[in-house]
Amino acid sequence: MGAYDTEIEVLADEERAALVREIDADGAWAADPVWRETFAAVPRHLFVPYYYVPGPRGYERRWRESPDRTARERWVRGAYADVPLATRLRDGELLSSSSQPSLMARMLVALRVRDGDRVLEVGAGTGYNAALLAHRLGDDDLVTTIDLEPEITESARQHLAAAGHHPAVVTGDGARGVPERAPYDRIIATCELPTVPRAWLAQCRPGARVLTPLATGLLALTVHDARHAEGRFLPGAAFFVPLRGGGRPEPGGVPTAGLPGRARRQEPFRFLLALTRSSLDPQEAYALWEREDEPGRGRYGVTVDGERTWAWLDDPEGPYAWPLP
Repeated sequence: MGAYDTEIEVLADEERAALVREIDADGAWAADPVWRETFAAVPRHLFVPYYYVPGPRGYERRWRESPDRTARERWVRGAYADVPLATRLRDGELLSSSSQPSLMARMLVALRVRDGDRVLEVGAGTGYNAALLAHRLGDDDLVTTIDLEPEITESARQHLAAAGHHPAVVTGDGARGVPERAPYDRIIATCELPTVPRAWLAQCRPGARVLTPLATGLLALTVHDARHAEGRFLPGAAFFVPLRGGGRPEPGGVPTAGLPGRARRQEPFRFLLALTRSSLDPQEAYALWEREDEPGRGRYGVTVDGERTWAWLDDPEGPYAWPLP
């Protein structure tokens, strides 16, 4: 390794330590401090050898092989910024990204991973999240990660190997899970889904926990058996690239014309619009939101009962329930 490479690695260590301090200051790891050491140990820059940032003329690529020293330093500093990084584009469309580290920290704590758990990650991305899980569990074989795009899984596999990890990396439709690696104690998705795939429940042990983005929120489910699960949304917002594959349509925007500006600006109201888009028109959603004192995400939940899946406010058997696909 040359002198400049050494300088880059020193800079990476400094930036990683600064990122950990920043996330720690927000209390993200208070419920499970083991993740602090995990984020301090796993080098994010190995998983983003290049990424794209918006510029005045479209996306600009930053990469570690740039011939310009200043550009390489900018690349490594950006790799440890607490922001999501666009890592794969196609015709200007974002296909894959490395999630915001503080959001990843919040999700991993909420997953409630225990020693010995078998974990399925849906949405391999760069491989960084799988590396964090493998480091935390101390056993690569306990971790399986899946993505639809062969280019994504191949690069994730390479990044993981560079960081010294070799979990199972599978190319396929994440909504179908990876039955040959089941049963799982934990499933975490890093892409947005329109509903809870039944295949996941069938691949879980009773008592398993599923954490998945849904309607700009994070849903935490407890699996009772192969046909039953229930849980609530975490309080904060979460925005992810939609899951691709299986002929599922990508979600479009929800019309808000005619609604009060105050409601349109409120993230909890936009969450309600996204969650009930197939059941309530925007005016009905607004009336409910006002009537129920502007409920936040934590008051909503989802129940899977056999062939039925529905979202609800406050109570699974209460008056406010909306079917999900």
